[in-house]
Amino acid sequence: MATFITDECINCGACEPECPNNAISEGDDIYVIDPALCTECVGFHGDEACQSVCPVECCVPSADARETEAELLARAIKLHPDTTFPELDELDEATSRFRNPDWINAGRE
Repeated sequence: MATFITDECINCGACEPECPNNAISEGDDIYVIDPALCTECVGFHGDEACQSVCPVECCVPSADARETEAELLARAIKLHPDTTFPELDELDEATSRFRNPDWINAGRE
């Protein structure tokens, strides 16, 4: 998992309903992301939905736990066996942050 919620979280809960994998839940003091469920929204969105709605931008990729686009897509397919996803080479800026120039140019990659 490459995305986590930092201590700057204000516990607003905006991120939780946005996650297509139900990977976000309320922790003791801040919201947390279950690494076994996080796909960084690959296959669903061109950016990380949690980060897009976070008012304090505390949902961030970890430099220490990077995963590839292929790994994240494979996880999405495993988590949602009844959903049809694009093939890896068919992902685009609307279905993967790895292909979204706005995400990359913002220095989030």
